[in-house]
Amino acid sequence: MIKVLIADDQELIRTSLQIVLNNQDNIEVTDVVANGLEVMRSVHKNKPDVILMDIRMPKMDGVQCTKIIKENYPNIKIIILTTFDDDEYVYNALKYGASGYLLKGVSIEDLVKAIHTVYSGRAMINPDIATKVVRLFSQMAKGDYTIEVGKRGVEELTKTEWKIIEHVGYGFSNKEIADTLNLSEGTVRNYLSTILSKLKLRDRTQLAIWAIQSGVGKIKMEHHYE
Repeated sequence: MIKVLIADDQELIRTSLQIVLNNQDNIEVTDVVANGLEVMRSVHKNKPDVILMDIRMPKMDGVQCTKIIKENYPNIKIIILTTFDDDEYVYNALKYGASGYLLKGVSIEDLVKAIHTVYSGRAMINPDIATKVVRLFSQMAKGDYTIEVGKRGVEELTKTEWKIIEHVGYGFSNKEIADTLNLSEGTVRNYLSTILSKLKLRDRTQLAIWAIQSGVGKIKMEHHYE
């Protein structure tokens, strides 16, 4: 069972999510809370696997919560729930270790898929806002948030690994990368795992930011997204 904590200051959203997720075979909602301080208490008590976290909550917002939780419980996965007028909040939550974010009002199928995705250690981004994500990564790349990787790891990257990094920088999904490079999705996943290990990066999100910062995907990105 995947243990999920729901944190949202709107009772209707909390209750709806709880009902929907408890109806899933392999998901159990361990708690529902209304603010950031309650999140901290619940995490300590219930040790959830995944937290669905509203970005804007009273007493302590989702960004501060993410930072503290990832520092103390690095294995807990966090999905930010947002209405997405909150670029800066989302950027900071990703920076502090959230695995991705979803728009409120996402379909049940996509929500469940997202929980499984982050639980298995992958990062996820709602595809509907992929363009905005690339812009967000661009801003992050130009800002003061620098992803550091070891020089030795970079030197060890193969030609195919560089191609995959480039496509991650463009915002491509595993399936799109597989189709473009004539590989299976499983092979792409294996490559990504090796790349993250070589570069000592936490997840795909960090890899995408690093790809942009190092100029790997800049030309194509500017062409498509400006």
